[in-house]
Amino acid sequence: MARNTQVSADHNAPPITQILAQFVSTHPSRGWSDALDLEAHRTWMNWLGCAVGATQHEAADAALAAVQMLQPAPQASVLGRLEKVDMASAALINGITSHTFDFDDTHLKTIIHPAGPVASALLALAEHTGSSGREVIDALVLGIDVACRVGNAMYPDHYDRGWHITGSTGTLGAAAACARLLKLDVQKTAMALGIAASQPIGMREQFGTMTKPFHPGAAARAGLMSALLASQGYTASPKALEAPRGMMQTISTKNDWNEITGELGQRFEIAFNSYKPFACGIVIHPSIDACAQLRGQGVTPDQIESVELKVHSLVLELTGKKEPTDGLQAKFSVYHGCAAGLTFGRAAEEEFADSIVSRDDMVALRRKVVATVDDSIDEASADVTAVLKDGRRVHVFVEHAIGSLKKPMSNAQLEAKFHSLSDAILGQSQTSELIKACFALGQAANVSAMVALAKPRV
Repeated sequence: MARNTQVSADHNAPPITQILAQFVSTHPSRGWSDALDLEAHRTWMNWLGCAVGATQHEAADAALAAVQMLQPAPQASVLGRLEKVDMASAALINGITSHTFDFDDTHLKTIIHPAGPVASALLALAEHTGSSGREVIDALVLGIDVACRVGNAMYPDHYDRGWHITGSTGTLGAAAACARLLKLDVQKTAMALGIAASQPIGMREQFGTMTKPFHPGAAARAGLMSALLASQGYTASPKALEAPRGMMQTISTKNDWNEITGELGQRFEIAFNSYKPFACGIVIHPSIDACAQLRGQGVTPDQIESVELKVHSLVLELTGKKEPTDGLQAKFSVYHGCAAGLTFGRAAEEEFADSIVSRDDMVALRRKVVATVDDSIDEASADVTAVLKDGRRVHVFVEHAIGSLKKPMSNAQLEAKFHSLSDAILGQSQTSELIKACFALGQAANVSAMVALAKPRV
């Protein structure tokens, strides 16, 4: 019996794979503003600090032990550690550590964490090839543009289906960036994107486990391997992204092609990157900000009868864990985020330690948070009222949280965040040197000096 093979598909999609390949391989070096170039360096620095900071986490230990079973050649470094492994494994591990604390950059329109896959693949390749810092920054901007433009085209349908969009589009971004670093021509760059298109990675079911940070690491590894395969003549469909049974139409019913082609080479998505002051899911940030403001107004946990929290439905969909049992789960608990903001006035990685999450006072305060959905409130906002035992009500509405595009983190704040992550591993002085090296990467002859600073000194 013949099957009905008809699918609802766009058979007249523009040649997206070829358009992106042309853009990645031919766009001029530093073909953007000085302000955007600075944003690229800020993105790199934030990524690297997050990766160094999580390098002693048990997830990093497990991942490194696993790849060492393969007896990898010492081609590239693991950030924050002395070990070297093969390029693909370094991309994997650095991608994992950069996302382990959920403290990395966020492209707010799509909730993509773009640097994890792209920068992790780039550093591993650049260390091995001796590429210049300028070549790395150029490739970072272009790779992030590919990942985020494809994300723009599919979001929110693709995300709502359960895909972790950082991993699924990050593979493409990493492939594009590595193709640029390898100086592949248009045809081979298209093949790199085509190979990567068969490797979308990550399901939202994994949020709150070690496998969530595996997604950007695996995307970095897959993208790097896609570019290496293409460099050796390996082939793929020249329409792998846009074809009716290509990547994008297979994993999303929404495909707005203009989100990819519109202002290509003029508007760069890295300009819309944001950086986290709180080490958890981005949709919790407005609630934490509001609760930290309440604490700043003199509200203390012992005064609180209850906390009335009003948020968009997406907040509870993503971070509605009422009783997290460890730090990874707490990063997806708006209840814990509120408790941390009220108790500590902040929510850095320390506030998501297992010991803090299980503390009796934190458990009790989380249970006082009553969250309700109000879709008239934007996803990036929060309405919080502390109801006190003496009958008073103290209200804070956060329209734009710190770290958002409307209230961006300054260089000084990013540097302080970097120190908070790295000082315990590298020391304060070495961390300061590493920060300077990140900001100067575009002028560096290669990445070797920066990589050396990102390793503990024996």
